[in-house]
Amino acid sequence: MMGSAKSKSGGLKKVIVIGNGMVGYKFCEKLRKKASSDKIQLTVYGEEPRPAYDRVNLSSFFSGKTTDDLLMAPRSWYTENNIELKTSELVVRIDREKKSIFTYTGKKEYYDELVLATGSSAFVPPIKGVEKDGVFVYRTIEDLEAIKQYGKKANTGAVLGGGLLGLEAAKALIDMEVKASVIEFAPRLMPRQIDNDGSLILQSMLEKLDLTLLTGMQTREIVGDGKITGLDFTDDSTLDVDMLIISAGIRPRDELARTCDLKVGERGGIMVNDYMKTNDPNIYAIGETALHRSMIYGLVAPGYKMAEITAAQIAEEESSSFKGYDMSTKLKLIGVDVASFGDPFGAEDDVPITFKDPLQGIYKRINVTADGKYLTGGILVGDADDYSMLHQMFLNRMTCPEHPEDLILGARGDGTAGGPGIENLPAEAQICSCENISKGSIEQIICDKDLTEIGQIKSETKACTGCGGCTPLVTDLLNHTLKSMGKTVKNTLCEHFEYTRQELYDIIKVKTIKSYYYLLAEYGHGDGCETCKPAVASIMASIYAEIAPSQDTIQDTNDRFMANIQRGGTYSVVPRVPGGEITPEKLIVIGEVANKYNLYTKITGGQRIDMFGARVDQLPDIWKALVEAGFESGHAYGKALRTVKSCVGTSWCRYGVQDAVSFAIEIENRYKGMRSPHKIKSAVSGCTRECAEAQGKDFGLIATEKGWNLYVGGNGGANPQHAKLLATDLDNRTCIKLIDRFLMFYIKTAEPLMRTAKWLNNLEGGLEYLREVVINDSLGICEELEKDMQALVNGYECEWKAVVNNPELQERFKPFVNTEESDPSIEFIGMREQKMPIPWEK
Repeated sequence: MMGSAKSKSGGLKKVIVIGNGMVGYKFCEKLRKKASSDKIQLTVYGEEPRPAYDRVNLSSFFSGKTTDDLLMAPRSWYTENNIELKTSELVVRIDREKKSIFTYTGKKEYYDELVLATGSSAFVPPIKGVEKDGVFVYRTIEDLEAIKQYGKKANTGAVLGGGLLGLEAAKALIDMEVKASVIEFAPRLMPRQIDNDGSLILQSMLEKLDLTLLTGMQTREIVGDGKITGLDFTDDSTLDVDMLIISAGIRPRDELARTCDLKVGERGGIMVNDYMKTNDPNIYAIGETALHRSMIYGLVAPGYKMAEITAAQIAEEESSSFKGYDMSTKLKLIGVDVASFGDPFGAEDDVPITFKDPLQGIYKRINVTADGKYLTGGILVGDADDYSMLHQMFLNRMTCPEHPEDLILGARGDGTAGGPGIENLPAEAQICSCENISKGSIEQIICDKDLTEIGQIKSETKACTGCGGCTPLVTDLLNHTLKSMGKTVKNTLCEHFEYTRQELYDIIKVKTIKSYYYLLAEYGHGDGCETCKPAVASIMASIYAEIAPSQDTIQDTNDRFMANIQRGGTYSVVPRVPGGEITPEKLIVIGEVANKYNLYTKITGGQRIDMFGARVDQLPDIWKALVEAGFESGHAYGKALRTVKSCVGTSWCRYGVQDAVSFAIEIENRYKGMRSPHKIKSAVSGCTRECAEAQGKDFGLIATEKGWNLYVGGNGGANPQHAKLLATDLDNRTCIKLIDRFLMFYIKTAEPLMRTAKWLNNLEGGLEYLREVVINDSLGICEELEKDMQALVNGYECEWKAVVNNPELQERFKPFVNTEESDPSIEFIGMREQKMPIPWEK
């Protein structure tokens, strides 16, 4: 379909855009690519005082991003592209007959084509008391600045609405160190995106961050004398809060359309056809203000597609039509991955396949057709790494593997992949939905322009610059294309370091860098992130045998407090018990400690005793009692060696052929405290009956008549994989030497949070290459690997003991800085003569 004719006056076509949000900006960008200023005169009106900014990442304003950081483009971009930008200028009326617009200051301007990109406003429910001080909406930078200012004097806050934006607002409160609650009218969080099981997992993960979640609640009144002091609910319960953020949905900004009799929907929104035209052929509507086939789209990607279609119309180019949009999405909500695609709840004939791990906070669901051939949708909570490929399988109707469950459970025993890789996607597969860019077009531009970095692809195609959800897939495509061209692939750690983890390891070691912030200043840029901080902490610990308290501000929560945070905000304590062997005296001490602090006790799957329910302020005292009895930290919280499980071997078993317990204890004591890219588990079985399950571990040993068979690269969990046989019939000394080499090679070369199984799968040459490196010394580095491992062994220090002996470190474990009181919000109930946190409300 072609666009409209030139201006009746015979001069330049005059186009006015009302609204300068993300979609309005994207329209300007696309129109200028299609038509220069000598063909189309372009003016943009925005009622806010600044150019368009990134609303998708608005919450980063509370974690250090500035207004300038969030800008889609500076004012200079508009000037350079001959676009007249008028900010702080509210348009109040449209005269369709005379094709003119009027601003609140009385200015009048004529147009040939008018684009309404007025977006939406926050929906504020009609609740009594909503006008009080301390009540905010969460929509603009001005809103955020007001929230930030008010939050300085607030101790408690609430968010009305448990959807996407509501949880983002809750994250803002947490970043301001305001104790936050989320109030959701529906019986679960994010009811439009995830099912009940997924919502419960999400809720459990958010509650660990000290976020109070109240579902199935309706607010009756906002109380307080002039300013908010609390909320009254319809069930007669109350909540004391100092401030409230309302995030109960959006309403299309269609008031201008109503003033000039453009058609609007019953529930709002400017009605448009498939080419984004209103009932006036010279007026278009795009983004959240547009009502297309009774649908308002609240995501940025559909708005960008609308902008593309409208720009083509006005530039008189051939244009596709808008026929709806896939609402699949992937987000990170307060640090928790959440994604849904297709029909997340499935049709009546679909077969749901689910995986749920409440301990790790992971929920995965895929819906497949009754014959098991195709995906129709799915939900991912806690682990959304597979989202991009699952989404592509759904979009391109790709056939599922023989066992569809492999798509969420990972490789089976033979090590084959669960689903297709990027190379199996068709060339027409849409990789970036925001910019409507296909796999084939990205491959073509990589080859034609010799691109080697993700930043170059962003500049050339605009892929990854919208919602950012396609970045993992574009990265995989870049790596695959470069490999097919015979080029070396380089995976940088994150946006703050232009180095791989291995390169950073070498820089830190060679330059003897012991401070994250010095490393960032000299070799990185920006403020760092939750990817590079713990990764660098792990690298430094791997080089200098550095304990977690040395740089606690860059550690994950579990590492920072050297205990696993659990549901309800308490922690679990796991002392090391090498080989599972423990004396009666030490068992008595564990019992005494658990009894004194009223801790829930449980034997773990790794032959240790876990004590649950400790308050953060109790941890140093608990550790003191355990350390005095000869216990050490079990590193159950760290990316480190967890356990070396063992059977009893020749000590007691009539089938045993080697002393499994003694060797397991020797191995555990050697590698305890060793930091690595991910957690490491091991096992030693005294015979081929394999009672210790050594073939399911990162490295495992199985006894033979001649010594030990060494297996590497296995793991259980969400993606189980059998370990692979590296060497056979090893004596104790040779076995430890090969383990030293294997572990240190893994530490130096794996990406952050990559288990040994995935690392080995991704290693060029696989197991045979690993044998060449660690057995045959093909790279000539084995002596260095052994030396580095021995340095870690020699530098071991118990982290618990370090805190016990340092009063200054103990101060970090107080829940409040100005009082010795414990956290009053922690509550338990009885269960089988022990205790557990109060259950989640269903």
